[in-house]
Amino acid sequence: MADEEKTETTEEQVEATEEKPKPKRTRRKKAEPKAEKPAEEKKEEAAEEEAESEAAEAEGEPEPEDEKGEPKGRRGAEQTAGRRQRSRRRTPGEAVTVRAKARYVRCAPRKARLVVDHIRGKSAEEARAILVHTPRAASRDVLKLLDSAIANAENNHELGADELRIAKVFVDEGPTLKRYRPRALGRATRIRKRTSHMTIHLTNQDAA
Repeated sequence: MADEEKTETTEEQVEATEEKPKPKRTRRKKAEPKAEKPAEEKKEEAAEEEAESEAAEAEGEPEPEDEKGEPKGRRGAEQTAGRRQRSRRRTPGEAVTVRAKARYVRCAPRKARLVVDHIRGKSAEEARAILVHTPRAASRDVLKLLDSAIANAENNHELGADELRIAKVFVDEGPTLKRYRPRALGRATRIRKRTSHMTIHLTNQDAA
């Protein structure tokens, strides 16, 4: 009896599996790739747009706008990357002031002012020689700041180090860091770590 029941159940399972039709898989048709323009045509169109925009700039006309109200052509960083900033020519007797500033220098303002007073009014080369041979820790920070100011003058105004002199140099007090040191009988003493803001103004020597 048990064998007959087992055979009946197996036959029913086989019939149930045969009755269930297998789902057919439908293949999706691949979208046909859009016809792309050749690279040469794209380059020619871009060159024509750039030439039109440059001609409009030379004539003083604004760039044409598209439907969204944005000017055509290169945008953002690409638009300014190809343009070089035109610097105004300096007349021979014109005074030029170059500034460099160092903020939050870990040096007390009083100690930095002792170094800064030695170079005020000196030429850039003489001030650099003084700072190199000054036996104070603040002289290294002031020397770095002077080199930065000289580099600014060379790159931005085309002035050499031999043409420059120090017009102004001053040190302002920055924020003070508070620290504590343990002392006798459970007391604590405050330690003040002072910071400085250093500024140097250079000018050309031929200026009046």
